Amino acid sequence: LLFSHSTSRQQNQPQGHYGLTSPISLALPNDVDHTHTQKLIEAMKPFGVFEDKEELYQRYSKTVKLVNLLGLFFFFLIKLSNLPPSIIEHLGGKIFTFGSYRLGVHTKGSSDIDALCVAPSHVERSDFFQSFFEKLRNREEVKNLRAIEDAYVPVIKFDFDGIEIDLVFAKLSVPTVSDDLDLRDDSCLKSLDIRCIRSLNGNRVTDEILRLVPNIENFRLTLRAIKLWAKRRGVYSNIMGFLGGVSWAMLVARICQLYPNALASTLVNKFFLIFSKWDWPKPVLLKRLEESFLNLPVWDPRVNPSDRYHVMPIITPAYPQQNSTYNVSPSTRAVMVEEFQRGLEVTDEILKGKSDWSKLFEPLNFFQKYKHYIVLTASAFTEEHHLNWIGLVESKIRVLVGNLERNEFITIAHVQPQSFPGNENLYKQSGYVSMWFLGLVFKKVESAEKTNVDLTHGIQSFTDTVYRQASALNILKEGMKIEATYVKRKQLHYFLPAETLQKRKKQRVSDISQGNSGLQCKRPSLGESCSDSSKDRDSRAPSNSSLLNKISKLDTPTAETERLVGMWNAVSISWPNSKSQVSPAEMKASDALRTSGPPIGCTIPGYNTVSQLRTCFVQGHHRLSGTLITDPKSAASKQHYSPASK
Repeated sequence: LLFSHSTSRQQNQPQGHYGLTSPISLALPNDVDHTHTQKLIEAMKPFGVFEDKEELYQRYSKTVKLVNLLGLFFFFLIKLSNLPPSIIEHLGGKIFTFGSYRLGVHTKGSSDIDALCVAPSHVERSDFFQSFFEKLRNREEVKNLRAIEDAYVPVIKFDFDGIEIDLVFAKLSVPTVSDDLDLRDDSCLKSLDIRCIRSLNGNRVTDEILRLVPNIENFRLTLRAIKLWAKRRGVYSNIMGFLGGVSWAMLVARICQLYPNALASTLVNKFFLIFSKWDWPKPVLLKRLEESFLNLPVWDPRVNPSDRYHVMPIITPAYPQQNSTYNVSPSTRAVMVEEFQRGLEVTDEILKGKSDWSKLFEPLNFFQKYKHYIVLTASAFTEEHHLNWIGLVESKIRVLVGNLERNEFITIAHVQPQSFPGNENLYKQSGYVSMWFLGLVFKKVESAEKTNVDLTHGIQSFTDTVYRQASALNILKEGMKIEATYVKRKQLHYFLPAETLQKRKKQRVSDISQGNSGLQCKRPSLGESCSDSSKDRDSRAPSNSSLLNKISKLDTPTAETERLVGMWNAVSISWPNSKSQVSPAEMKASDALRTSGPPIGCTIPGYNTVSQLRTCFVQGHHRLSGTLITDPKSAASKQHYSPASK
């Protein structure tokens, strides 16, 4: 294995200020700032956000094992092409990491590894997604293997010796992959299809983020804090319409540019200050938009009408520049801005000595926040079918949020990103069940007259979209079902245990390790974009490293971890020598009506019942009424929602 230790970032550091504007403040940290930052580190440690050296070595060694497997596969694959041995030995190949692992902010026991396989022109995409996929299937250490070729960024997902791997593929237009390949060079995109460009983009974006921040250590510690906060407060999920890892990283990077000498405690506070007052949809940019001879489509609302409808644009810094937050809706943006405002209030108190950092990381009590909820369930008869089914349903929940937002009487549709297993007593005959919850805020009605709010159309349009997508992907199986149920807060105990519903100021660390804090491992999602997790390596020294020595070297395991991460920029592949349905009675909630079942044309027998859901407004109070419809054709006319049409 050949390890590339690039020095290009040292040579290409931006001169002067970072970003589009001059810094807001160049103030150096004082002793109080160091104390606050040390307390921030101590507050984060119980949540497992710092991976120790032993865990990092285990992750690293398993990745090297995967590299060896991929290298052998490519070698024998290319050998079949009857190329001369002298050429085969120099064809090369590389694996790059990206995402939180590349950024150096992976967490203890919960982060996966996002990896990019770069192959020479002799290797076809079909070789990767078919032949190599079958090789993986036969490996004893590979579990939960699935290929998602139709995703925005095609990916193979699997567990490898206990580590979750998301592996994407890019075939370059050159016959050999050199050891000194620099993916930041735009010329590597020449003559590539769009899938390969998207696959390369995660690595290129991360590399550029790391290049554009003035102090890597301060950036990493701040990003760890913001990611932990986002997960605890339920706003960390690109696929659900919130922000994913790369988007949070870009927001933190922008704050680092504006306060280049500040420590993490100050940067966290300034993060909430800036973005609680940001004039959305004004875009967040780390550098000026660039043009290229490649003429690829880039984010530009002056040219692309669809870009004008993005409500919270955060633009990736690598060409071709894209909006990483195209999934954000008015509701999810409103939820995040509210959380920014809370974060500002809490951190102001902390910096004044009136509170401590643990308050910032208190979990959101989602199930006490709203009076009205929709419970969305996805069920299947087998575990394998359920895994595919929930991946698709999860990737489309933001469509349901959009449908509900268009209802004139709904002001907020807030989805809880975490899913929950179905209540065994409630779903005895449904097999494997997952549940998601959406909180609703209805517009206040001043009139004393009763107002009917029909939720059926938005929900039925969503279920139609999911079933048709499943049918198109040929994954729709008997037993796959979606149900949407309107409930009030007092009825949630029929679905969730009391310990989940009760108001908890703090959460046990043991719960956190099991994923209840929002630090859960990623699940597969059809149509999920891997561009949301980006990574790459940076070998340059921090511009203000002496200031960090006062913070106990951050913490010893972290400092060692960051040095080790620097080793793992890219690994070259060296060729060997050429030698139940649920009854309302069970639930005892007479006003919890459901809508379920595929649209006409999706032949799953037994799902031809649709419930019309109406909420009645009577002097500011809400009541649900329903009319059972046995013929889907007599239901409200369907206007199928499509993000593309929007």
